[in-house]
Amino acid sequence: MTGREDLFQNLFVFDLANNHMGDAVHGKRIINEISQATSPFDFPCALKFQYRDLDTFIHPQYRDSADFKYVKRFQETRLNDDELLSLKQEADKLGFISMCTPFDEKSVDKIVAFDFEIIKVASCSFTDWPLLEKIAQTDKPIIASTAGASLQEIDRVVIFFKHRRKKFAIMHCVGEYPTAEDHLNLNQIDFFKSRFPDIAIGYSTHEDPANLDAVKLAVAKGSQIFERHIGIATEKYKLNAYSSTPDQVADWMNAAREAMQMCGIAGERREIYQKERDDLQGLKRGVFVKRDIAPHHKIGLEDIFFAIPQLDGQITANDISKYSEYILQTELKTGDALRKKDVTVRDITDYVTQAVIKVRDMLIESKVHLPHMLQFELSHHYGLEQLESWGAIIINCVNRQYCKKLIIMLPGQRHPNHYHKIKEETFQILSGELILDLGDGEKRFGPGDIVLVEKGVKHSFRSETGTIFEEVSSTHYPNDSYYDDRKILENQNRKTEMTFWTDWFYESLE
Repeated sequence: MTGREDLFQNLFVFDLANNHMGDAVHGKRIINEISQATSPFDFPCALKFQYRDLDTFIHPQYRDSADFKYVKRFQETRLNDDELLSLKQEADKLGFISMCTPFDEKSVDKIVAFDFEIIKVASCSFTDWPLLEKIAQTDKPIIASTAGASLQEIDRVVIFFKHRRKKFAIMHCVGEYPTAEDHLNLNQIDFFKSRFPDIAIGYSTHEDPANLDAVKLAVAKGSQIFERHIGIATEKYKLNAYSSTPDQVADWMNAAREAMQMCGIAGERREIYQKERDDLQGLKRGVFVKRDIAPHHKIGLEDIFFAIPQLDGQITANDISKYSEYILQTELKTGDALRKKDVTVRDITDYVTQAVIKVRDMLIESKVHLPHMLQFELSHHYGLEQLESWGAIIINCVNRQYCKKLIIMLPGQRHPNHYHKIKEETFQILSGELILDLGDGEKRFGPGDIVLVEKGVKHSFRSETGTIFEEVSSTHYPNDSYYDDRKILENQNRKTEMTFWTDWFYESLE
């Protein structure tokens, strides 16, 4: 095993999962025998664990239930904190990189406390936004598996981590346990490498451990990370069909060449199989209410918690998004499942989409050239519903000791009166007409006009025709805008940030 210079380069990950069987002695045996199997290879190797805070992860009403296979499995293989830490320490002692998958927020705290090196995001949690927010608050590198995710969801998660400047990788993965050979879709590695050229791409496997062709193909296609489950069968403990023994791990790490029949489609997102959907569905956390709630209440994060099992018709943690609002239509008691039939849903995605389409059309007409990747911001001082009347659309280009932005005003849109204490800015009109008030009355500016806005000078602007102008300034600071209307300062959600690739921005909003 080698050093830690680049954690994602030819990293082999061995997932212990629940194959310790709730027996720390058995778990340490697996770790030691995997260490012996991997020792001849000059690859960085990670030993991965899975953490669930079972007392909160499983709904209290179902903790002793045998009707849900995952509840039964997790309860039967429970380890206490001392035992979990002892397994991690055993892996550390043997030189493994330490890695762990949290399935709930408390487990993230435990991963930090135990000083794991890498956090893994399981496929069932790939769009578990409350959990992703918690993980992103750590300083740990992240590896995320994509099984069951649509291309749009993958783009959103990549953008999520990029915005937060996280070191992360994504894994091609098929969430069938085990995975049939004709579902391996190894060409997805090519697809991800092309779409995300600056991100490490890996391969998380669930095929029969005797199959060595798949990992050979993954190597040939440029996968940087390789992951599979590990375990040891004994008279007391059985081993599942997708976990490798130490001997199989040694064979797997020796594999080097490709087998074309295992490659699926290339150049587009693969099909999501129904069995995969079914297998993953039971792993997603359902939404339950923390307290008695009366009808007509707008559900907030403070009202709910996430746990398994997920019940029929239930809203999941994956459905909770800043773009969706849930209004309760019936009374719920503490611990009740929040089901789709109990709520009306208000999706504000349309407000965002319509604004972006209008901006796209203005940019096409103006022939203003754009960066390859757009750091896109909707500034809506009085809410997205009033964006077309109040606000602006901002493309952030550079923010160093100097700052450059493109600002787009829709026809009839206004930007409220405000000033900056630190920033000085210069506007140059590129397209349309800007009506600017610097405190001495409104003045009209057209293409080519340049106007200076000194710090401390109150200013507001609007456009009757719609306009695009360039703002060049000193460094932009998030809290350096002071508005006359205090309601704006009290609105903590007045900005919606997105990232678009220019080709996607122009092509996919039809």
